[in-house]
Amino acid sequence: MLLELHPLITPEWGQIFWGGIVFLILLILLKKFAWKPMLTAVNDREQAIEESVNLAKKTQAEMKQLQAQNENLLKEARAERDKMIKEASETSKQVIAEAKEAAKGEADKIIKDAQLVINSEKQAAVAELKTQMAAFSLEIAEKVIKGELATDDKQKALAAELAESISVN
Repeated sequence: MLLELHPLITPEWGQIFWGGIVFLILLILLKKFAWKPMLTAVNDREQAIEESVNLAKKTQAEMKQLQAQNENLLKEARAERDKMIKEASETSKQVIAEAKEAAKGEADKIIKDAQLVINSEKQAAVAELKTQMAAFSLEIAEKVIKGELATDDKQKALAAELAESISVN
């Protein structure tokens, strides 16, 4: 038994033939008029996608390069900042040391000047004290001598005593 077909479905060879011919004509027309534009559109789309992917890769590489450059710039900026801070610190220390040295020199000068003034005032005070002591001594001596030489007897005794001391030497 060959293929038994249902009595309602019987192959009609004429329909199959004309359907095949219409299919072949449609296939030829599609190949001639629609196949090339569709392939061109697909190829163009494929190229556009490939270019987009390449552009994305290129952009990603550029971004990595820019990021690396930014990191290098940040490192350089930090190093420059640290260098500037160090220099500023050293400069401030130097200025402070110079100011201390200048202040110490000025203080030493003021102390020396003050010592000179004190010594000169001390010498002046000692000289005046000596002058006053000499004046007081003279006044006392004058009063003592006046009291001692108030009478003639005392004057003669003093003269004799002075004469004795002169001749003894």
